[in-house]
Amino acid sequence: MKNPQVIDATTRRWRAALFLFMLATGVSMASWVARTPAVRDALDVTTGAMGLVLFGLSIGSMAGVLASGGLVRRHGGRSVITLGAALLVAGLLVIAGGAALEVSGGVFGGLALFGAGMGLAEVAFNIEGAAVERAVGRPVLPVLHGCFSLGTVVGALLGMGLTALRFPVGWHLAAIALAVAAAGAWTVRAVPAGTGREEPEAADVDGRGGGWRAQVAVWRDRRLVLIGLIVLAMAFAEGSANDWLPLLMVDGHGTSATAGSLTFMLFAVAMTTGRFTGGPLLVRYGPAAVVRASAVIAAVGVALVVFSSSALLAGAAVVLWGLGASLGFPVTISAAGEGVRNASARVAAVSTAGYAAFLVGPPSLGFLADHVGLRNAMVVVLVLLGGAALITGALRTPEREAGAVPQGDRCAAG
Repeated sequence: MKNPQVIDATTRRWRAALFLFMLATGVSMASWVARTPAVRDALDVTTGAMGLVLFGLSIGSMAGVLASGGLVRRHGGRSVITLGAALLVAGLLVIAGGAALEVSGGVFGGLALFGAGMGLAEVAFNIEGAAVERAVGRPVLPVLHGCFSLGTVVGALLGMGLTALRFPVGWHLAAIALAVAAAGAWTVRAVPAGTGREEPEAADVDGRGGGWRAQVAVWRDRRLVLIGLIVLAMAFAEGSANDWLPLLMVDGHGTSATAGSLTFMLFAVAMTTGRFTGGPLLVRYGPAAVVRASAVIAAVGVALVVFSSSALLAGAAVVLWGLGASLGFPVTISAAGEGVRNASARVAAVSTAGYAAFLVGPPSLGFLADHVGLRNAMVVVLVLLGGAALITGALRTPEREAGAVPQGDRCAAG
């Protein structure tokens, strides 16, 4: 990463817009998660039937993630963010309507739209964030993802409060949709046009074509493959906590459902803290050392949750799990796009690998848990974290020496 630059007003507004919309997407995601029990009750369906409804989110998310990189290379990040924001808002409104009208198909369709918008926007935002990093010479992606984590904490607290007040879920999600629309409108105006767009003849790393060929061709780089493996492991560790942590505490350690939810909140707070405070560590030690230490810390946390017989110790250990998992995803994505040609294609490829691991990998643990139990199934996370710690040297490049980057920014910092 080059030496820090003086940030002009346009770049400062660009960066702030990315922070704001990531915060809004975090709030929207957590708002939905917090109200899923209310939606299930409104639809009057079994848990199994609700699982089928939730499948709409997975379908939409993967479709958005897989399509985003190619769309950014063809149309630029701002256009993809515009489409993603529109789908997010439409999805929330359809979910709200489906819940109010008690139509399961409506909620399924809304979740598919919402997931597609989230997938499109997430990859495009990583490409935009990497471009801002190159422009300002400072870490941006950790704080960008930190804004999403902060949004999930805010959304979860808001959802818990409105649930306690028995506020109608339809009106809640409709209000969130309006807030996301406002944030999206401001973001689209602040983000410059054309970021990540590449001419077809320049998109392929060998200069022979574009489209999907470019996204496949970048994987010929051995270093990028190792970076992809690192982000896969770190995203899997984060996604496993998001999907299973409350149930892991309830079924694996015999806690109450409330205690399980509070444990997940503790994990989310730890993730947010790690992402907002990781800048000085990146400055002093560099990305390779930071991600290696992060993987080890996360592994210690997971090991304590899995092997400890004390529910209290296991609950406290999720702080290590969250802190360790917090920086892996954004730092590896930053490394993928730095100092090389076809940065947007590389960032898109690594982002896609990470989100695929985040969305698809953790649910597969459920099948393993049927045979060995959920606590034992989490050993897979330990193995992946251990493997990631061994290959973090791939994040070390001449352009990213420790001490070359100043402390990271804060959400909406000037």
